Amino acid sequence: MHGTTVLCVRKDSKVVLIADGQVTMGDHVMKHTARKTRRLFNDKVVAGFAGSTADAISLFERFEGKLQEFSGNLQKSAVELAKDWRKDRALRHLEALLIVADSKCTFILSGNGDVIEPDDGLVAIGSGGMYALAAARALLKHSKLSAKDLAMEAMRITSEICIFTNANFTVEEL
Repeated sequence: MHGTTVLCVRKDSKVVLIADGQVTMGDHVMKHTARKTRRLFNDKVVAGFAGSTADAISLFERFEGKLQEFSGNLQKSAVELAKDWRKDRALRHLEALLIVADSKCTFILSGNGDVIEPDDGLVAIGSGGMYALAAARALLKHSKLSAKDLAMEAMRITSEICIFTNANFTVEEL
């Protein structure tokens, strides 16, 4: 997925989801302040997307429906959305990745049916995802930064490397 970076950091009983605000079309920057994160299910779940905006909005709505259906059970909701996404003819063509997290779990969801939970509490998606993940892992290992400060610094580093990532961040914290 080109054109964004979303990072989720879980540390010291805190969860921080952060995304840049840049929207690109080809080699043009179309917007600097897009919001790629959302709070769902009475602010108990945070979600962020990389990929097509329209597709992500559709997935956010479906995921929130799954959260309602399964009383906020993040894992069950994530698995059921991934199953629908993989099996449903219309959903299969959606081009996006999601990160979803609550106070206990974090998952990446894909249209291939993937529901991936990170081993170390760090996960990132988008064109700058690997830069953000590498920076966050180094900062986690070699600093005493809070979850929010670690996420902010990892994204700042990413915005200096990835041309599809800017420094206008949206931060959600649980």
